Amino acid sequence: MLESVQAIRYVTPLREGGSLPGIVEADDLGTYVLKFRGAGQGPKVLVAEVIVGELGRALGIPVPELRAVQLDAQIARYEADEEVQDLLTASVGLNLGVDFLPASFGYDGSAPPPPELASRILWLDAYTANVDRTWSNPNLLTWHGNTWCIDHGAALYFHHSWPSKGSRPEVFAAQPFDASTHVLRDVATEVEALDSTLSQQVSEALLHEVVAQVPEDWLEPAPGLDDPGAVRSAYVDNLLARLAGGRPWLPRFEEAAS
Repeated sequence: MLESVQAIRYVTPLREGGSLPGIVEADDLGTYVLKFRGAGQGPKVLVAEVIVGELGRALGIPVPELRAVQLDAQIARYEADEEVQDLLTASVGLNLGVDFLPASFGYDGSAPPPPELASRILWLDAYTANVDRTWSNPNLLTWHGNTWCIDHGAALYFHHSWPSKGSRPEVFAAQPFDASTHVLRDVATEVEALDSTLSQQVSEALLHEVVAQVPEDWLEPAPGLDDPGAVRSAYVDNLLARLAGGRPWLPRFEEAAS
């Protein structure tokens, strides 16, 4: 599982988007952007953050370090903002901490990443069906001259259908990906050239390793997925299926660069 730390102080909210993440200090002397289990999107968003973030790291993409952050009830008692206090109270337990990158700034295209890195990012987003990396919401940071990927909670949409439809890897495998609005579309000119290398790197062993890092508390049961082991296996099955066959989700060079 992810390394676990204890939150010792809630610093300030980040009022961006609907989930109201906040900055916390932890007992390892680290400062983290905390993604709350009690936010409206629920713990599945945290699962996607871990799986896609750690896959990205394994594929050579800069991703801030992730931690499982234990949040105790007493921290909420000292928060004056009622909305934040309610969120903290609803999130007692394990939450997701993303290493805070001080003095980083949002990606604006003025210093694009090299084509190879841009292509790795676009490939990862297409593979995991992450639709949330557009100019309206790049979810990229520039820090020390490098491009860093953040916010992968919108990926792996298939798990939201599990309560009603169960796991259907064949459906996810056949789902196309629209790269036309991707923020790195014009830079990612090597997606097809890198596909063979990247798809070989995403082995079954790597997927099991990445999924194993998700805390058990966040793995919600569903029909046919009655225990955490079955839920973990379903994530691996869906991601393996997406690599097989003709891969209709793979952005072609003309799509990514035109």
